[in-house]
Amino acid sequence: MSHPIAVIDFETTGISPGQGARATEVAIVLLEGGVVVDRFQSLMKTGAWIPPFITQLTGITNAMVNAAPAAAEVMAQAARFVGNAPMVAHNASFDSKFWQAELALAGVPAPQPFACTVLLSRRLYPQAPSHKLGVLVDYHGLPRTGQAHRALADAEMAAALLARMQHDLRTQWRVAQPDHSLLMALQRCARPAVGKLLAQHTASE
Repeated sequence: MSHPIAVIDFETTGISPGQGARATEVAIVLLEGGVVVDRFQSLMKTGAWIPPFITQLTGITNAMVNAAPAAAEVMAQAARFVGNAPMVAHNASFDSKFWQAELALAGVPAPQPFACTVLLSRRLYPQAPSHKLGVLVDYHGLPRTGQAHRALADAEMAAALLARMQHDLRTQWRVAQPDHSLLMALQRCARPAVGKLLAQHTASE
């Protein structure tokens, strides 16, 4: 039986909440059995200023976020949307920090474990020309959805990449249930030990 996984992407004013950066947009795609079953997306108002180069990259302006719902309201809705589902992001070290920081400011716990499609791609596809999201989407022939550097488009592409990884784990590695716990173990595994880990997992199923 498959369980939902929440694939998340943030757009932000900078690279780290520890340096004062805030989220400007969040999108979450619920993936179950390799199929998208639900989506959540919202801009959010934090009061933080968006630098011009970020607006140039994302298309998100200060006027857009000033007209958006308050960040605490958006994050509370996002947390309810995710529920107990474990999470995945492309470069999860980035998105997990903003998930935890924005929920902390909203007074909401953030217990969800994060798997990272960058780390997983390095284990499963070492031959890929790059492990950037757009490059991997093109490498696997996956559809590009919407405008890059907008949260929902990037979350959709990361979800498609995750679904491809789960498909390949089933078909190439004979893993019947490539669930989130296996993804977590796989991303912590040294590249030469990937085959051994997956063989052990298959034997135990």
